[in-house]
Amino acid sequence: MAFLEVNPARKGAKINRNIYGHFSEHLGRCIYNGLFVGENSPIPNVNGMRKDVVEALRQIRVPVLRWPGGCFADEYHWKDGIGPKEGRKRMVNTHWGGVVEDNSFGTHEFMELCRQIGCEPYVNGNVGSGTVQEMSEWVEYMTFDGVSPMAELRKQNGREEPWKLTYFGVGNENWGCGGNMRPEYYADLFRRYATYVRNYGDNKVFKIACGPNVDDYEWTDKVMEIAGKYADAISLHYYTRPRSLAWDDKGPATGFEEKEYWTTLRNALWMNELVENHLSIMRRHDPEGRVGLIVDEWGTWYDVEPGTNPGFLYQQNTMRDALVAAITLNIFNRHADGVIMANLAQIVNVLQSVILTEGEKMLLTPTYHVFDLYKEHQDATLLDSYVESHPVGDDQVQLSSLHQSASMDAEGRVHITVANLSLSGEETLTVRVPGKENAKASVRVLSGSMDAHNTFEAPETVKPVSVTDFRQENGVLTVRVPACSVTAITLE
Repeated sequence: MAFLEVNPARKGAKINRNIYGHFSEHLGRCIYNGLFVGENSPIPNVNGMRKDVVEALRQIRVPVLRWPGGCFADEYHWKDGIGPKEGRKRMVNTHWGGVVEDNSFGTHEFMELCRQIGCEPYVNGNVGSGTVQEMSEWVEYMTFDGVSPMAELRKQNGREEPWKLTYFGVGNENWGCGGNMRPEYYADLFRRYATYVRNYGDNKVFKIACGPNVDDYEWTDKVMEIAGKYADAISLHYYTRPRSLAWDDKGPATGFEEKEYWTTLRNALWMNELVENHLSIMRRHDPEGRVGLIVDEWGTWYDVEPGTNPGFLYQQNTMRDALVAAITLNIFNRHADGVIMANLAQIVNVLQSVILTEGEKMLLTPTYHVFDLYKEHQDATLLDSYVESHPVGDDQVQLSSLHQSASMDAEGRVHITVANLSLSGEETLTVRVPGKENAKASVRVLSGSMDAHNTFEAPETVKPVSVTDFRQENGVLTVRVPACSVTAITLE
């Protein structure tokens, strides 16, 4: 027996819908053959964007999409990706697989993709190998509604009106693939580059500074000290791996042992400490909390699937990944006063994808279904919640069996999401929410063995089901929570 209580009288911050954001990079088959197949493809598309993928992304209400990287961002020169496709420059993608990038997907295509999905664009600019002028002109090209060389160039390329662009990242991973910089050097560069990221008309750019890698607290401290007052947010990158932080010892996405299940979940839970520590440093420099934290790369990172290009980072997606997503989104919800956006890496065919494609085939991963279960938290108000469960794990790792978050939406509905980390123990969960004793309840559950996943031959092995065998008596909801599961409860 486990007990969960939600206190609607103790409200927290609004959960920014952008916490449920995603990330798309020119990497492997994320853009090409994933999101974008081109106008002449036999695969059904609208202006080159796969119809089935776009519709699936609309279903989970993707709020914001980051592009073009990632490491690719700091070798991307935006003018190579505009104008007639036959005249666009070809280049070798030196970061990811050594394949030829033909730049057929560029600024116009990305903005069209965001229009179709119904999400906001988040564009990452090139600091590592780009210039201040190049970055400044890109923002002008996208957002200026007036007479200027870049506005005229945009019009020549078929776009009369400027786009609305709020989120702009000044560089990416500049501590690593974006230039191997010291924090002091990057902070000075941010101040310089960000100065020329202009606001044109009523378009106000939200400027995002490159933040730390994992637990590099010195980076956060120095960037906030030197450049904090010029930034609206700072980013954080953290990838969950089963074995260690060593990149050459990640472990397989499927066929893993129980011990790797437990270490993966333990490592996913570390996100809570990382977020709290970085926010603490940020608030020391910014007591009013004006600068937000954006976790714009997160997710699991395993060895690639056998027989695939190691530079394409293609991996399967199991219930283990679903639990990582559930844990992480719960953590972000519970830190809604500081975490203002997050971007799962990556949206299609790369790392912890929500969608996998193979030719005309498409499947939804267990992680996709978690985002579907959690979407009601978007723009809802965080509620104080407490769960009492028991320890689970093995002789090396001990974790609490249940992990939760709760919110109330604008219509007064209460949404509760619960991850059961246990591999063998079904929980009988009693839920108490004062003020909702007689509320209509609905329950959806995603469950399976730790290694359960969807394939193109069996694409619905893992999917949510609505359950009705719960009880409501004396103001208490009692629901069975299967082992290795994610449960979403709505009270209205």
